[in-house]
Amino acid sequence: MAPDALLTTGVLVILLSALVLTRVSPDALFLAALTALLLGGVLTPAQAFAGFANEGVVTVAVLYVVVAGLRETGGVQHISRVLLGRPGGLAVAQLRLTAPGAFFSAFLNNTPIVAMLIPAVRDWAKTHGLPVSKLMMPLSYAAMLGGLCTLVGTSPTLVAHGLLIERRGSGLGFFEIAWVGVPVAVIGVAFMIGTSRWLLPADRPRPAPFGDPREYTVEMTVDGSGPLAGATVADSRLADESGLQLIEVHRDGEVYPAVAPTLRLHAGDRLVLAGAVGSVIDLQRRHGLTPATDQVFKLDAPRSERTLIEAVVSDSSPLVGRSIREGRFRSRYDAVVVAVARNGVRLGGQLRDTILRPGDTLLLEATPSFADRHAHSRDFFLVSPLPDTHPLRFERAALALTVLAAMVTLAALGLLSMLQAALLAACALLATGCMSVTAARNSVNWPVIVVIASAIGVGQAMETTGLASAVATTLVGLAGDDPLANLVAVFALAALFSQVITNNAAVVLVFPVGVSVAAGLGVDPMPFVIAIVVAAAGAVATPIGYQTNLMVYGPGGYRFTDFLRAGLPLLAVTATVALLVIPRVWPF
Repeated sequence: MAPDALLTTGVLVILLSALVLTRVSPDALFLAALTALLLGGVLTPAQAFAGFANEGVVTVAVLYVVVAGLRETGGVQHISRVLLGRPGGLAVAQLRLTAPGAFFSAFLNNTPIVAMLIPAVRDWAKTHGLPVSKLMMPLSYAAMLGGLCTLVGTSPTLVAHGLLIERRGSGLGFFEIAWVGVPVAVIGVAFMIGTSRWLLPADRPRPAPFGDPREYTVEMTVDGSGPLAGATVADSRLADESGLQLIEVHRDGEVYPAVAPTLRLHAGDRLVLAGAVGSVIDLQRRHGLTPATDQVFKLDAPRSERTLIEAVVSDSSPLVGRSIREGRFRSRYDAVVVAVARNGVRLGGQLRDTILRPGDTLLLEATPSFADRHAHSRDFFLVSPLPDTHPLRFERAALALTVLAAMVTLAALGLLSMLQAALLAACALLATGCMSVTAARNSVNWPVIVVIASAIGVGQAMETTGLASAVATTLVGLAGDDPLANLVAVFALAALFSQVITNNAAVVLVFPVGVSVAAGLGVDPMPFVIAIVVAAAGAVATPIGYQTNLMVYGPGGYRFTDFLRAGLPLLAVTATVALLVIPRVWPF
């Protein structure tokens, strides 16, 4: 073996070992591997950093921005609430969860889809007495399998698309992967629901969390144009969300202190609720509710540019002994109090009439600059901004969904490339005010982009040094001259890599091997490329295989072995379906 191939092999072994055995972030490890190959003379700078200009990588980055536009307008959350509804048993609940999860993931990157659905699923399970451990893993798996139905659903498909463009000048069609993705998703989801009783764990008892002394009292108004006007208290699920308690309803001068579940909410009702800070944050971003105080609409900065900030009143504050209204809080601080916490004491009455005391914790709506201006103020003991708590732009949700539909249509009809359609959609979302430039900039998951781009450089080293060809020769030697046997071997290699390293990296590292195997057999490489994509996207057997698995790991109360018990049978089923379909759609 040539020296360059030996160096590449050593770097690859160290890289894979570090990914499996250490907690160092994958982006740092891949950059280190790329640097070693560059310094060792295996790669030129152009080869090493070509991945950062790869069309598939850029498309993944732009799609993060498109999804941010939907997240900022609350479009997906609203749709998920409508689709989840009232389940008629566990199997129906799983179907109502996995079907929209798979559908959304076909047209949006599945990671933010799962991120947005996790809190909704947790509350839904609590409301209807469902075991959350029977829902979180199916959510992750359905999103992963649903992402295989279109070009944009999961990043491994986009990465392979970019690699194909570089190799042959054309990539995958928008729905081309659906020939195998739809059967895999449908059969995989059906298998998961049918076997969840035996393969998924029951809810395990967890230690009760320490009570939060900062139980906030918050006042909200029912928006007449929102979905809560006309709904009963039970249907609104306000009392069930994240531990919130509905204390009072104020209507036309009357107070309803003991709120019955059958009470129907009217437009303009003022609701007094209590809960921990996380519950109050979710409430502030709930479609159909607005802060009861009209002061939030008198601040100069647009609501989309504000955030929530916690501030603890000091004993030297001029607010002590005065109500929020008497203290002219908005005029004095250019901020509005939306909730108050007092050492676990539940406050009554209207928020603006609350007499402030030293030690009261205020939840404020203000611009981020408030924290900088008052960080050392004698008026507050502590000022702490809460990240990602700006109000959502619900009025633009329909517009954001329209932009998404236009993007999918343009790409599916071939009128624009996927990158062009995604860029156009991102620009439209910014131009129409569906999100801010800051939100778009912060939405891109840069560690994922760095991993994919760096892995492309490592894959280039495997190809140029002949290492990929050597691995392919070994596989062919083990599998013989049968193309189907070699397809199985390549699928198994990609599946193994995807369980222990990132699935995007698995695509990049196994791609040159698959192409070399096809060249050695004298057959079309497309079956091998598709097999690699399906195997990498189905990283279901370990929680570290894909980030949605990690995201549901804690909320579902899972152990590592739970993924092995449920994921390995599912992987076997999806592999069987894929290996039966692929040679028929993409002949050797």
